Amino acid sequence: MSTIERAIEKLNKQPATAEQPVAPVEEVVASDVRPPTDPTMADVAVVEATPESKAATKISDAEEDSSSRIQLDLERLAKSGIVTPDAERSQTAEEFRHIKRPLLMNAFGQGALSSPNPNLIMVTSASPGEGKTFTAVNLALSIALERDRTVLLVDADVARPSVARVLDFPGSAGLVDYLADHDRPLAKYILQTSIAKLRLLPAGRRHAHSTELLASQSMLELAQELAMRYSDRVVIFDSPPLLATSEAAVLASLMGQIVMVVEAEKTNQERLKEALAVLDPEQFVGLVLNKSNRPFGAEYYYGSYASYGE
Repeated sequence: MSTIERAIEKLNKQPATAEQPVAPVEEVVASDVRPPTDPTMADVAVVEATPESKAATKISDAEEDSSSRIQLDLERLAKSGIVTPDAERSQTAEEFRHIKRPLLMNAFGQGALSSPNPNLIMVTSASPGEGKTFTAVNLALSIALERDRTVLLVDADVARPSVARVLDFPGSAGLVDYLADHDRPLAKYILQTSIAKLRLLPAGRRHAHSTELLASQSMLELAQELAMRYSDRVVIFDSPPLLATSEAAVLASLMGQIVMVVEAEKTNQERLKEALAVLDPEQFVGLVLNKSNRPFGAEYYYGSYASYGE
């Protein structure tokens, strides 16, 4: 039994006390796919925030510029363990089918979740290097293979953006640029891809006040717009680790669902509890056990809720 599995078993047996807020946790699935620690990308220019926020520009498929289409190298992605349309029966693809199913049910009113914006899903971890970007990318690509769903993958790890590196496309203006300056409509920052149902919103340029931008009225309006504009769209946010930056907690407050990536045999009980304590006690969290050496099977799927307290 791994460290995390023992920690979860122990925590499930411990009652929560009145002094410690409790975060309801939905354990989703354990996965044995694993990326290396994300390297920090080079600094780019800092942009200045405008003094006033403006309402988020509505997005339409017609506005999304086809000249910004990203051609994904599916062969390279498959070799690196990423879900692709040509590898739908791979072990990774099967694992992410299990991960995405309860999330999609919650997102579209078929699950137990009743929180606002359930189609906004944040993927995070306690610490860097546990595989949250790899999980976010695979989750987005797996959902893009659904017949009746589209997905927008947002790189919200504005301090260490990694989605462009994993998918191998040039960095460009994105989320931070839109929040800092509304001179261009949001649709101009959204990139189409060679996978028809997948769109990308890069992190954009680094900003000295990225936390304040993510906590701004513009970000609140953007989250509401993304949640409501398309009835079939799921929005996946690759978030910073919860214990590494303050941005993650700010972003989490706007989300309908949280996916917490936990690295097997590394993330200890105290770190996991500390990360969960950062979240709103009423928020629902799905756990993904990553880098597990145990073979994937049906026993890795969990549909119950567990309370994490003292």
